[in-house]
Amino acid sequence: MLDYTEYNNVFPSPGFINPYDHKGASAIETFRKSLGGVLFVDRVLSRLGIGQGTAYPPRGENGLRSLHQQICQSSASSIQKISVLYYLLLDHDDVHPGRSQWADNFAEEVGLPRKYQILMRGLWHMDRMEFKYAIENLTHPSLPTTFADEITITLVRHPLANKRTSISHSDYTLALAYFHAAQPVFTSSEALELLFGALVRTNVTEALDFSRRYPEWTRQQLFEKLVASVLEQPEKMGARGKELVSAALTGEEESWFQEYLRRGEGKKIKGASVLLRMRGVVTGRLSSTAALENLAGYP
Repeated sequence: MLDYTEYNNVFPSPGFINPYDHKGASAIETFRKSLGGVLFVDRVLSRLGIGQGTAYPPRGENGLRSLHQQICQSSASSIQKISVLYYLLLDHDDVHPGRSQWADNFAEEVGLPRKYQILMRGLWHMDRMEFKYAIENLTHPSLPTTFADEITITLVRHPLANKRTSISHSDYTLALAYFHAAQPVFTSSEALELLFGALVRTNVTEALDFSRRYPEWTRQQLFEKLVASVLEQPEKMGARGKELVSAALTGEEESWFQEYLRRGEGKKIKGASVLLRMRGVVTGRLSSTAALENLAGYP
């Protein structure tokens, strides 16, 4: 098996294009800034005990040699070390015409399992903001949900621009595709709230079902956020309002619905009384269909 601790066994000989020249390093720093100051490779390096945000990108060949040494001397497992080296070789492949195969050849020579190649390639595409390609890798069934919170947060914060409509809104297709395929269990409230926000803007019924996975206190917060989202998108109030008021709510949810719109923060939002009347008609508490006529101005 190839000795990956020898620098010259891993990286191309001097004379090939350096992905970490001034232009390359500047491009990487631009991506880091766009992604909130932290790349996914920064997180991986941090797990190896290598300074987050300071070791990558290496500066020139000397910087790359130093980073290679730090990786090899870390206390991480061989698989982790090889995975990071594979990521760095993806940088080299990217700057050569026709995309060279250094990364894949290296993986074959050192016996890097396929799932680690898929994971690192997915993280590499995340760092390049090539989210479509990233998700094709990160939703592979062989992968654990590594960095699931961070991946979800990134995808929700960088939605697709929806060019199919004149109405300005975001398309969360990739974030939801990742969620449905990977089925991650979130460890941070930020990831949960952002993913739920994407759900409520996309599918009321699905968002309601999602909220029911959580304990009562969290469920109530999510439910109120769902109701608020319906009210705060007047361009979709008609269809989404009908979907919400027609839902088979539990006793708790019905109580939250009434309380939020009659006495809670929802009372202050335009359209609250309309939703209450609509719900009254659906549940039979109001015999008149006048509530539906209130939707005449909503699409």
